[in-house]
Amino acid sequence: MAKLKLGILVGSNRKESINRKLAQALAKLGEASFDATFIQIDDLPMYNQDHENPVPAPVARYKAAVEGSQALLFVTPEHNRSMPAVLKNAIDWGTRPWGKSSFPGKPAAIIGTSGGGVGTGIVQQHLRAVLGGLPDLNVVGGEAYIQFKPDLIDAANDVTDPAVKPFLQAFVDKFAAFAGKFAAK
Repeated sequence: MAKLKLGILVGSNRKESINRKLAQALAKLGEASFDATFIQIDDLPMYNQDHENPVPAPVARYKAAVEGSQALLFVTPEHNRSMPAVLKNAIDWGTRPWGKSSFPGKPAAIIGTSGGGVGTGIVQQHLRAVLGGLPDLNVVGGEAYIQFKPDLIDAANDVTDPAVKPFLQAFVDKFAAFAGKFAAK
């Protein structure tokens, strides 16, 4: 079976984001199943319905990248017990203008990391609720909380913790199987 085009949205615009590091490690773990692309969201203007027609150039680029993906992976930190503004803004633009959502028919997965054991638990619930309201976006079940430690992922994007690596590999494999069912349709 051909590799699926995976669009990765990282909910942090921080240069040294631990969630970006996790996303890069997941992309590497999924190399056999996915052709991964990181979708830029940090340059999107704040959503404003007045700017929907035509959408700004960064929004058009972003929507095309989402539409060109066969599956989406959301990797996000938790900000103030919810999702970061940059990610919510990207979701809002992705569903607009009305009737022109870029998300329908796509399988998706959610994961995040923080220094705490379940630091992304609430954002994953919030994000699941928001994505669940989008027409025909299909989010794989389950949650994955990854406690980030400085040596969890090395400079080559390899997961170095022998207890975490098989868990993340199983997460990627489960998502690949889930996403593959949609590609087969």
